[in-house]
Amino acid sequence: MTSIANPIPDDEIKRILLVMAHPDDCDFGAGGTIANWTAKGINVSYCIITNGDQGGEESDVPLEEMATVRQREQRNAGLALGVSEIQFLNYRDGSLMPTIELRKDIVREIRRAKPDRMVIQSPERNYERIFASHPDHLAAGETALQAVYPDARNPYAFTDLKASGFEPWRVKEVWITGSPTPNYFVDITETFPKKIAALNAHVSQTEHNPELENMVRSWGEKNAEANGLTAGRVAEIFKVINTD
Repeated sequence: MTSIANPIPDDEIKRILLVMAHPDDCDFGAGGTIANWTAKGINVSYCIITNGDQGGEESDVPLEEMATVRQREQRNAGLALGVSEIQFLNYRDGSLMPTIELRKDIVREIRRAKPDRMVIQSPERNYERIFASHPDHLAAGETALQAVYPDARNPYAFTDLKASGFEPWRVKEVWITGSPTPNYFVDITETFPKKIAALNAHVSQTEHNPELENMVRSWGEKNAEANGLTAGRVAEIFKVINTD
């Protein structure tokens, strides 16, 4: 993949909102990039859609406690990257659909956060990275794009939100993780340790994997190599689209 996008320069970005399906999706998909942004003084916030309670495939956390545990882990992971503003929508994990109700909830969070840039998941299935195309990810990505355009900016959409003080907001740019057609990369070599610290904070999801750091590094090194970086560099990749 060759980087061909021309995103808005970071020094023109004041606020960024990530909308993701599950606790840990921000950190796997964009942890190093998030750390880059917060180090520059950009305000980064999260909207996590589901409660994450089906994320215990290899965990001994009881089902009735999983949602609470995963939200606590996400808050700790956010702190590792410089993020403290996190909204949880508490939809049921594993059952996400691109409904009008979800769309309205995301519109509300966009209007609340007023981001210049958003980071979301891909609504397109990626057959080369099937784990990135979890059904919840696809639904989250599709609904978030619908919320960005046309609804968040449209004063005639969800007028009850406007009446409650959530004024229309125009997001200028969207970065998509897990896309089958990425067009931009970020060198995260310097912030890779922070990405790993964030992932390790998701104890219920990562403690069982002693090869976590090596696995994530290998993904990042492949991204870097594909974009012409020297051996040993680590990168995250995105599909950047202009929505202004």
